[in-house]
This record gives sequence, structure tokens and C-alpha cells, in this order.
Amino acid sequence: MRFKKLFISSVLCTSIMLGSVTGVHALSTTYTIQKGDTYWIISRKLDVPITSLMAANNATQSTVIYPGQTIAVPQYTMHTVTSGETYWKVSQKYGVNINELLSINGANANSYLYIGQRIKIPTSTKPYITYKSYTVVKGDTYWSISNKFRIPLAELLTVNNLSQWAWPNIGDIVKIPVHNVPIKSTPGFQYGEALDWWTEAQYVIPIGADFEVQDFTTGKSFFARRTTGANHADCETLTVADTKKMKEIWGGSFSWTRRPVLIKYNGRKIAASMSGMPHAGNDSGAGGVWTSWRSGNYGAGTNFDWIKNNGMNGHFDIHFLNSTKHVDGELDAKHQANIKISAGLK
Repeated sequence: MRFKKLFISSVLCTSIMLGSVTGVHALSTTYTIQKGDTYWIISRKLDVPITSLMAANNATQSTVIYPGQTIAVPQYTMHTVTSGETYWKVSQKYGVNINELLSINGANANSYLYIGQRIKIPTSTKPYITYKSYTVVKGDTYWSISNKFRIPLAELLTVNNLSQWAWPNIGDIVKIPVHNVPIKSTPGFQYGEALDWWTEAQYVIPIGADFEVQDFTTGKSFFARRTTGANHADCETLTVADTKKMKEIWGGSFSWTRRPVLIKYNGRKIAASMSGMPHAGNDSGAGGVWTSWRSGNYGAGTNFDWIKNNGMNGHFDIHFLNSTKHVDGELDAKHQANIKISAGLK
């Protein structure tokens, strides 16, 4: 199991705690409070979810911290045991080493779990998938279910061994994949996480997500939504004001020029690259239906414009690590170079 190394000057102290399983070690860290620190600021400094940080210190929103105080920095998340679970089953569910799971919980091969028990799950740097169940209700389609849970339709069908012509019945139990993407460390606070599009970024920034786009070079920003996109994220600004800010960043007009950007969503900052040219849409027509005219010389076809009256026709492209072009499925070298810049890898 690889644990993330944290380098926060001399205030971060690392200690190795020996667990109950011979030869297995669990990493424990502490942090010394600095002037101006809050739990939120510390969580951002150390790339640790604020909920996990507060839980590790039995803190609430009203908890006061003081300079010089030492707090625990968790290298784990928590799991509540359900019926039938064993340490082995939990290790398989989260994709972690069974010995490390036992060690971090002070358990051994003979230890039992009981329903409702809370156990620690070693932090992983790799994404993993868990599953939950959904009961079909009147009006559901597999398309609407995929949209509800913000996962690709093709993935939902594959997980449930269904064909593209399948139709759900009221009361059917549908298996829903849940993609868990751990926070990755970055070379510095100014950089974003380098998340692979196929296994990480498309789930962290799902279709329907509203987020802030910050230009890496100027620091200027605006708000947008991922409205579609399979090989990369197709996005639209939320308002006319956002479109104006976007154009300012690109020199006052729409442009195909690619720029390194940071996507801020749900407390995370993701490295990306964006071109500022809306295309393939008609702001005056309904989104998702046939239209006789589309921007960017795309001609007649499906209208890729869902957000109306925002001062642009169609959507623009945002690429993430290893995302590809829709036209040929190939990497865009300029976008990928920009992503390395905003991730601090170049």
C-alpha cells in the first residue's frame, strides 16, 4: 500500500505505528496548527477531505483550534459494517490489502465484525468502484437512471448485463456503480490534481456538474456546466456574464486556442485544458434535438446547446489527462501539454 507523502515545512511530523499483524505498518501523521489555520485551510494544505480530518479529531463546526496545537491527520476513511461483511469482503470491496486493513484496525485473522461497527479503510491512491442498489419506479428508463446517478448509460447497461434495447420494469433492482476517486497530491497549492479522464475525471466532474473554470495563467475565472461529452467534457457557460468573462480570458473573442485551466468542483481542483470556441449548437433551438443550423460550420444535426440565453451557441471543450478528441479518438497533444502545466508536471 502506498501512502501519500506530505511536505509542509517542518510542522508535519510523521510517525510509524506497528499494527497487530507482524511486518505490516500503518502510517500516522500529525500536524501542528499555524496562525490563521482552520480545519478547511488545513484540509486544503494536506489534500485531506475535511470530513475525514474533523472526524479524526472529534471536531465539529464550532470546534476552536489554536496555534501550536497538534491534530491528527488521517490516512484512512471510515466504513460502517453491514450484514454479512467480513474483513476479507471489505478489503475486496475497497481494493485494499487485507493485512493492511487488519493492521490499521488493530485486528487479526480471527477478528469478527458486527453490524454497525465503524472500521478504518487505508487511504488508496487508486480509484475503486463500489455498488449500490436502486429500485425502478414508474417513469424510469435506463437513460433517466444513468442521468440520475450521473454515470454513462453504456456503463450502467454493462454492469447489469443488459442490452441497449432493454427496458426496466417497476420494482426491478438495478445495480449502480459508484466511482470512488481519492484526492491526489500536487506539487503545490497552485496546481490541480492530474486525474485520468477514463477512470477518474469523468466521474469527479459528471454530466450536469456546475463548476468554476480558473485560467491557470491569469487567475481569472467563470462558471460552467458539463452538459455532455464522452471522450472529453463538453461544457457551456451558465450566464451571459460568464461568457463575457470567458471571452476576456481568450483576448476578447471566442477562440480555438487551448489554455491550461483549473476546474474547481466539490472542494477539489482538477488540472485541465480548455479551448474557448463554442460549436455544434444553436442557442435559439431546443437542446438535444435536430436543428437546421449549428455553430462552427457543423451544419444541420443534433443541437448540442442546453443552456439558453448565455451568449453562446453550442458548447466548448475541456480536456483532462488522457482524454481524447471526439472526431478520431486520438489524444490532442496541445491539450495534454497544458494539463501537465496546470498539474505542475511540466
